[in-house]
Amino acid sequence: MVYKIKDIVSYLEKIAPPSYQESYDNAQLITGNPHDTLKGVLCSLDATEEVVEEAISLGCNLIVAHHPIVFKGLKSLTGRNYVEKTVIKAIKNDIAIYAIHTNLDHVSHGVNKKICEVIGLTNTRILQPKKDLLSKLVTFVPHEASEKVLKALFDAGAGKIGEYSGCSFLSDGTGTFTPSSQANPHKGIPESAHREPETRIEVLLPSYLEKKVLHALRESHPYEEVAYYFQKLENENQEIGAGMVAELEESMDEMAFLKMLKEKMNLGTIKHTSLLGKKIRKVAVCGGAGIFLLPDAKKSGADIFITSDIKYHEFFDAENQIIICDIGHYESEIYTKELLRDVLSQKFTNIALYLTKVITNPITYL
Repeated sequence: MVYKIKDIVSYLEKIAPPSYQESYDNAQLITGNPHDTLKGVLCSLDATEEVVEEAISLGCNLIVAHHPIVFKGLKSLTGRNYVEKTVIKAIKNDIAIYAIHTNLDHVSHGVNKKICEVIGLTNTRILQPKKDLLSKLVTFVPHEASEKVLKALFDAGAGKIGEYSGCSFLSDGTGTFTPSSQANPHKGIPESAHREPETRIEVLLPSYLEKKVLHALRESHPYEEVAYYFQKLENENQEIGAGMVAELEESMDEMAFLKMLKEKMNLGTIKHTSLLGKKIRKVAVCGGAGIFLLPDAKKSGADIFITSDIKYHEFFDAENQIIICDIGHYESEIYTKELLRDVLSQKFTNIALYLTKVITNPITYL
């Protein structure tokens, strides 16, 4: 089967919808024509000139990177810095660059889940769930059409709550309407009042799916005019948010845990606050810069919080309540490229998928 670049983009945006990214982010197709035929995919943490050169040598025309090469608007493309040089090289060689950043951080099967898997943690849950991402659809359907409409709504992505699908609330009632002389009613007679036994259907859905779900509703509903409404919910979405908290299968001594962490994450060094003389069982993690989640880590009852980019004075905020552990930004997210390859390989079994061999970490240790 011949795939287009847009096929990869579309699939990844189902895995980690762009609407889940932070407002400052730039997770999207940054360079390239989405309609170009796909030749191969190179998965990387960063998109740099070296990574673009590697893609060219491998015959790949798509780089899927975690970090966007373009964060701020470019006012010129003269090659005066590494960002412009990378973009120019990609465009000249018809290399598409797709970034999947904080949206991949925020899904329950994303960056932080991968960190937990590498460390060997189980019973994962989102550390700071996001609000205002859910909607409720309410609609009214004649009894005999309710199952058909429900199936259409479920197929469009509605009715999923955590590990449960097909979730809805149904109640019976009576709908009333009077068709005009110009109407073509499914039930009733024009210009005559009509009462119809109906089922009230209520389903939850991610807000970004509203248009898709509404289309499914209209296509499956027998009425000429469909009665419905969407309601935005303030509920926390337990499947979407920042950071993750999980558990070890068995408690460990603090130093033994740090040594295990260093080995499994392939770390050259670890910066951490004082040990507390307690066992480690519950662990909070956040790939990249996550110190903003420290209050949530404490509230979760975590014994240690693993993240990166922690400033000197922020270490004091541990206040002997938790161990704060800085393992480095690159180091905390390096396994994301494997996550991307694994995600793509589940869907695209006959395309060339590569992991970059370029070490893009700008930091070295003596």
